[in-house]
Amino acid sequence: MDSATHEKYMRQALAEARKAAEEGEIPVGAIVVCQGKIIARAHNETEKLNDVTAHAEMLATTMASAYLGGKYLNECSLYVTMEPCTMCAGALAWAQLGELIIGAPDPHRGYSRLTPSVLHPRTKLTTEVLAEECSKIVKDFFKVRRKV
Repeated sequence: MDSATHEKYMRQALAEARKAAEEGEIPVGAIVVCQGKIIARAHNETEKLNDVTAHAEMLATTMASAYLGGKYLNECSLYVTMEPCTMCAGALAWAQLGELIIGAPDPHRGYSRLTPSVLHPRTKLTTEVLAEECSKIVKDFFKVRRKV
């Protein structure tokens, strides 16, 4: 896909990240696109669900699999505002995700720091789509949280 298309879908993931922030969740959003259609959208819900695995990527992957009626997402693209953690990247590998598009890198907890080759070998990777905007929403969230 071209950069304009990637930016269009990343803006949808950013809308999910803003919802997370409004709910007091770390503002990460994700959407899954299949054949030009958004089939899943999610944001972090770890606080709401009291579940450490309720990351945006995990929730979006589950929704997309349910929508498609199968566990493999090899014809899908996942847009996520922040680099997935190792847990999420592992799940994306098991789902055989077709394409992963990341907004901002996560130098502290991102998968590439610890397990750079965890993704499925056929997963296409695109990074730093609207990276500044994706990074800013997280930085702003923590600035406010740390003042409290």
